Amino acid sequence: MTHSKTHQADYRVYYEDTDAGGIMYHGNFINFCERGRSELLRDIGIPASEVLAKTGVGFVVRHLDADYKAMARLDDLLSVMTSVKAMKNSSFQMTQEITLDKEDQNIAAFKMDVTVVCIDKAGKPTRIPEELREKFKEYMNGQ
Repeated sequence: MTHSKTHQADYRVYYEDTDAGGIMYHGNFINFCERGRSELLRDIGIPASEVLAKTGVGFVVRHLDADYKAMARLDDLLSVMTSVKAMKNSSFQMTQEITLDKEDQNIAAFKMDVTVVCIDKAGKPTRIPEELREKFKEYMNGQ
């Protein structure tokens, strides 16, 4: 049995991510999740810049469900955890959680479930490539 794992990527909240009061703009949580998915791809050997060339598919976000739990501020350290929740023929679902590291405490700040569809060069849904499917299985949570 393969044990599931979660990919973690850490980021700092910079001035460009915040409003005049130093609070991170809510849309940037989604941006940091995108970075987390890109880092997961890099770690499995398929950098986002090479996905189409290596696998013959591209990715489009079909749906996301976001839950904001705590605000992030300038200079906060964010940890983005990404796992694969499910895979179908041409789509996969990921769960992403962002925690804040404040005074040696991890505070849950954001959670998002995102559905991503694989598309071919013509923009039509296509089967998840076997190489990608196998690598994603390592990140399946509880499956």
